[in-house]
Amino acid sequence: MTSILLYVGIVFFAAAIAGYFYASKLRGENTSRLKKAEKAALTKKSKGINLFSNLSLVVSLVLVGVYFIQLSASKYSVEKLNYKADIQVTTDKDYGRDHTDDPVKYELKIPTSGAHSPHDLKFGFYKDKPAYEKLVHNLEHGDVIVYYKKDASAELKDKLEVLSHYRRAGSGILAVPSEDIPAGDEVVVTAWTKTMELKAYDEAKAGTFIYQFLNHGPEVIPPEVRQGGGTM
Repeated sequence: MTSILLYVGIVFFAAAIAGYFYASKLRGENTSRLKKAEKAALTKKSKGINLFSNLSLVVSLVLVGVYFIQLSASKYSVEKLNYKADIQVTTDKDYGRDHTDDPVKYELKIPTSGAHSPHDLKFGFYKDKPAYEKLVHNLEHGDVIVYYKKDASAELKDKLEVLSHYRRAGSGILAVPSEDIPAGDEVVVTAWTKTMELKAYDEAKAGTFIYQFLNHGPEVIPPEVRQGGGTM
């Protein structure tokens, strides 16, 4: 179905190009040697074909755009992360979800609930750690946060950057550096009141965690409202 959009878009694009060429040809034929009525008829015809070409071009661009959007969504479908790996997940205490503009002293070094900023963050890969107050807000909306060490290898950072493109409805992934990762761990993956520590990054375990907990926060926002995060 997705490929049909591309093919139809190409057809409309070809029709637009052919229309522009024909309209140009008609304008070339519209010379002073023609009678007034003939010139008017050619001008009207040329304008009509040009309008058709403009509309065809717009339709082709929309169809091709939708094709690439759907292609990207398919590429980063969370269904592909359902590795069904055996994962050890800690269910943390729920410390509430009040909003505050004040700094918060969290009970957990890497918090998974609690009072937080009224502002959340965009999904994606971060080179610097944002405030936990904002990150906790993301968890409230069902996002998953993957914490890595600042001195992580370039290979691991590349993998997490790819992982940060995955979405489910109005929720997404954030990859964030943290100095609070426990000694002996390479990565910590969190959702609302959920923590998984990994001594070494494991794609199957990280994917399984995301598949199970993404978009399962206490406050789910529709995707048309929360596109890419950072909207609340």
